[in-house]
Amino acid sequence: MSAMIPVAEAVERMLERVTRVVQTEIVPLAQGLGRICAKPIQSPIDVPGHDNSAMDGYAVRAGSTQVGDQPVIVGTSAAGHPYSGAVAAGQCVRIMTGATVPTGTDAIIIQENVSVSDDGGSITINEPVRVGDNIRLRGADVSQGATVIGQGERLNPVDIGLLASLGIAEVEVQRTLKVAVFSTGDELVSPGQPLQSGQIYDSNRYLIGAMLQRLNIEVMDLGRLPDNLEAIKGALTDASTQADAIITSGGVSVGDADYTKQALEALGEVGFWKVAMKPGKPFAFGRLNQAWFFGLPGNPVAAAVTMDQLVQPVLAKLAGEQQQATLQLSATSAEALKKRPGRADFQRICYWQDEHGELKLKSAGSQSSGVLSTLKLANGFAAIEQERGKVEPGESVTVLPFSKLLR
Repeated sequence: MSAMIPVAEAVERMLERVTRVVQTEIVPLAQGLGRICAKPIQSPIDVPGHDNSAMDGYAVRAGSTQVGDQPVIVGTSAAGHPYSGAVAAGQCVRIMTGATVPTGTDAIIIQENVSVSDDGGSITINEPVRVGDNIRLRGADVSQGATVIGQGERLNPVDIGLLASLGIAEVEVQRTLKVAVFSTGDELVSPGQPLQSGQIYDSNRYLIGAMLQRLNIEVMDLGRLPDNLEAIKGALTDASTQADAIITSGGVSVGDADYTKQALEALGEVGFWKVAMKPGKPFAFGRLNQAWFFGLPGNPVAAAVTMDQLVQPVLAKLAGEQQQATLQLSATSAEALKKRPGRADFQRICYWQDEHGELKLKSAGSQSSGVLSTLKLANGFAAIEQERGKVEPGESVTVLPFSKLLR
């Protein structure tokens, strides 16, 4: 229980325990943005639903059309108003982009490649035409029965547009997670209130709540709790009957006033307390009644890093979302980065591409876990391996660009 565990092992152990919520709901398509698809969606139709023209021009029979021919224009096919007759050799149909290809034609010659007679009754073919020219075939975009959205995909604007193009008006999605959040500490004061001696503003609850909102999670803000064991036990018990997960900040290290740890040990099941990472060593995971528990460190940067690196993938699985591979880049350090072996270090850095196209990085400033300003200045983390020491200039470092939780 007292030993630190590696970051990857911590995530793996949490993911092994958590299973997705089973409840789903059906919502109008317009309300589906950011929701997680509960089951695969197959296309009920072909898209496009008919062979149609990719250009404005003239529909012809390519096999009987040569340069210099003068087919007669027998009608017009416009989007939504197809030409209903058949087209014989020596005839053509004026056609607009998106319009149905008339029966008997198999190519579209663009209007720039023909000359129209003075009376507008015929055209002269000025360029060769081949079968299939400028025709979009039925089902070329999406074929009927094809899976267009997989289970566990978070719906984005393109998905919404795609489903609309298929005539789908409603989607079945995972229900929204409920996560209870509170901070602990007698020294904390809510923003907007005057500070007394020894007090600080409670930034963590706002930071964590905002990160959860980026995940489309319903946040239950339980406010600030005093350093009182019974008050914390009561709050944890109440939250565990209403929420899918509980996230606290502060009170999970080894200090005499770290009552959150004591409360969880008394009320629930404890998985582990310490992770071999910096910032963020005092991180707790466990279960309390029906809710999963995540105890984040009290320092704001440590809270942000553990939310991003440890809690986010677990909440994604709990919500029913497909696991996404983390984007990792390799960059050359432009300066020395302080580091001691023993813990994986997530340092706030600025990375950029130099004039030769090489990715470079440098520190964003103070790496103190209490300094949020450098988290604002940074655009990613330098993920320095657990057993690695100081990084010298010119050495390669793994970069984790900030996810949507931090930007």
